[in-house]
Amino acid sequence: MATGSTIHTFDVQLADVDRGVYDDFTLRMARHPSETDAYMLTRLLAYCLEYEEGIAFTEGVAATDEPAVLVRDLTGRVTAWIEAGAPDATRLHFGSKLADRTTVYTYRDPAKVIANWAGKTIHEADAIVLHSFDPGFLDDAAAALARRNTMTVSVTERQLYLELNGTHLSTTVHDHGIR
Repeated sequence: MATGSTIHTFDVQLADVDRGVYDDFTLRMARHPSETDAYMLTRLLAYCLEYEEGIAFTEGVAATDEPAVLVRDLTGRVTAWIEAGAPDATRLHFGSKLADRTTVYTYRDPAKVIANWAGKTIHEADAIVLHSFDPGFLDDAAAALARRNTMTVSVTERQLYLELNGTHLSTTVHDHGIR
């Protein structure tokens, strides 16, 4: 954890009907001073939407050679490389070569994120999906953030329903091919 980081705790109830994943868990996230609320929430939602055995946060913005979230199998091999924000093409290329699958969750305009990758070499780019949320969704969620949080995440037919500290929000999870 970086010096000056703020710890946020999330008691999560997850019901992902689309994937048949249901679980309750507690997450402790270190928020680096340079990290925005939108970036932290994107990391958190990426974790929830990709939740499976072996999933873990990395050091976030402090990690230069890892994505925001990784999934490893029991041998330690990386099976999923999950980025948050707007990673550069070199990181995606590296992650796609290393992991079985690579995906990105962004809080930015997806068209601009994809445009930054145009013409760049990205291993198996056709298999990488960029996920985004409705405009304003993360800003509204950020207004409900506290140091200790309770949240319910429900997903059905790519519609995400979020209850965060008594605030109810919803968004479509938009999927974009990067090529």
